[in-house]
Amino acid sequence: MPAAKPIPRIIAGPALRHCDEQHFTLWFVCRERLSCLRLAILGADFDRELNASEVHCIPLGQHAYQYLIRVSETALLTKDIPLTYELFESNSERSLFADVDELSYPQRPSGEFIVKPHIDKLLHGSCRNAHHHSSDALVAADTQLAGCNDINQRPALLMMSGDQVYVDDIAGPMLYAIGEVIKLLGLQQEQFVDAPIADSTQISYQPEAMYQRHLNLLPKTQYKAKTAITRWYINHPIFTSSLAENHLVSLNELMALYLLYWSPELWELIDIPKEVPGLSAAHTQRWQREWTHLLAFKAGLKQVRRLMAHVPTYMIFDDHDVTDDWNLTARWELAAYGHKFSKRIIGNALIAYTVFQGLGNAPARFDSEITPDLDALFASPNPAAQDALIEKLLAFEHWHYSLQTTPKLLVLDTRTRRWRSESNLGKPSGLMDWEALMEFQAELVNQPNVIIVSAAPMYGVKLIETVQRMATLCGGSLLVDAENWMAHPGTANTLLSIFQHRKTPEQFIILSGDVHYSFSYDVSIRFRHGGPQIYQITCSGFKNQFPEKLLPVFDKLNGWLYGHFSPLNFFTKRKRMSIRGRRPNGERSKRLVNQSGIGIVEIAPSGAPTKVAVLHGDMTETEFLPPRH
Repeated sequence: MPAAKPIPRIIAGPALRHCDEQHFTLWFVCRERLSCLRLAILGADFDRELNASEVHCIPLGQHAYQYLIRVSETALLTKDIPLTYELFESNSERSLFADVDELSYPQRPSGEFIVKPHIDKLLHGSCRNAHHHSSDALVAADTQLAGCNDINQRPALLMMSGDQVYVDDIAGPMLYAIGEVIKLLGLQQEQFVDAPIADSTQISYQPEAMYQRHLNLLPKTQYKAKTAITRWYINHPIFTSSLAENHLVSLNELMALYLLYWSPELWELIDIPKEVPGLSAAHTQRWQREWTHLLAFKAGLKQVRRLMAHVPTYMIFDDHDVTDDWNLTARWELAAYGHKFSKRIIGNALIAYTVFQGLGNAPARFDSEITPDLDALFASPNPAAQDALIEKLLAFEHWHYSLQTTPKLLVLDTRTRRWRSESNLGKPSGLMDWEALMEFQAELVNQPNVIIVSAAPMYGVKLIETVQRMATLCGGSLLVDAENWMAHPGTANTLLSIFQHRKTPEQFIILSGDVHYSFSYDVSIRFRHGGPQIYQITCSGFKNQFPEKLLPVFDKLNGWLYGHFSPLNFFTKRKRMSIRGRRPNGERSKRLVNQSGIGIVEIAPSGAPTKVAVLHGDMTETEFLPPRH
């Protein structure tokens, strides 16, 4: 039997997170706890040992320590020039990342980046499902950067607007790999209450346990469903995803998933069999199909790491980062948070999001309320500390954040501050409640132009929204993920009022994802000269697509029924808005693009987009051209 491969010192990363003229944030995961660290930033006249407040370490397990380097100074980073970061331990002159494979771009130093307070170009997108058959667009973005010798042509940032991981849609081979990573890194275990198992050590990763969690492990509850005609009670799974057979439940599973999404080295330490005895014929075929797709995912991870090591990256959650239908209706919330085991599952996903995504966006927002409890849990794991942290995370109201760039960038939390339906608890909740929308409006005051990041499109495909509304009337809001900005009257009317207010910015760019296809709208207010110009740009997914045969039908029907000149528009909530779809590559009737990709937006000094495009995994590009007037 061959000897086991040693765990590399750097397990994941490095990844640049929040970086501007006053802040430098760097994320990575190490095999061991590090001693005194020294950071050097060439081009910024910064080279010194870091103090304890600038190095945040979380012991994920026996052989995994997450580090977040966060330095804040008044004039830390020089804007618009090449900068290079290096991190050293103690008195060593060898960079911690010197042995990380394929980390630098051709003829460029490793760790080279640029700070652009004025956003002239950015990358954006959402929905990266590791075992989906489509190509990984983040790999394409890295390939494009590798061919760019002028660092000034690099994007100012990469915005990931949701579903960075799929907690509720796990391939069988991925679940097997998660089990191996937990053992390999000695990730921490936990105890459960009101669950079919006592603790996470009893979770099986053997073939006979694959694709079975929705039957025996995930909780169910009785709750009332209501249609326009009648109402009934059903014993419905709390976790409603149709692909929940391997839904993750424990915190160590979630940590392993994040590491597998971002670490090429871990895949080299795990041997996932292609042939697995003990599965049914159907599950055997599914396993082998997923195994093949994960091989392609694994092949691109070094490039994804290189991209994130050189471009400041920001993130926000959407449903699949926690679970499908997360907070979709008030009734779902009552069922999910009223059951101790389902509450723990949701809370674990929020802990993992905080550790791997949230902290890097705006570390200071977590310092007083969350970080002390987070550190206490990982220093001494116990059920009481875990539940206490989950309670705080569920009540936390600062997931959103903004960047003081030009244009100002506002990242919205559309998942945790919902406007619940007052007429029927089974109807979809509004994506933001009144208080959250008022805070959002306050951020817009005195801004000439802004970039808004909303996980779900603010202006969706009207035909699809109509189908979701019809399903809601029949009591099936959970079946069709009937959540959009127009689904709740209060949220819809308040949002549209904000855009129509005469003191709002003159230029809005809305970046969104979620829907697994891409499109772009130019929006203005009917019957008003001047007023704000709104550009909505939806790019989804990084590695996901809408069902191929269905979307062209929706695209054509939507054009017939809700085209720009259709009188049906005057019967919608958006009747005061003129919405024109941009033409992908100039095509006459097509508006929706169903191919995995990453969005590229180039922005003029006025705040208006000069280029709206999607770069696909095969390196082809779709440019959304302005509508004909």
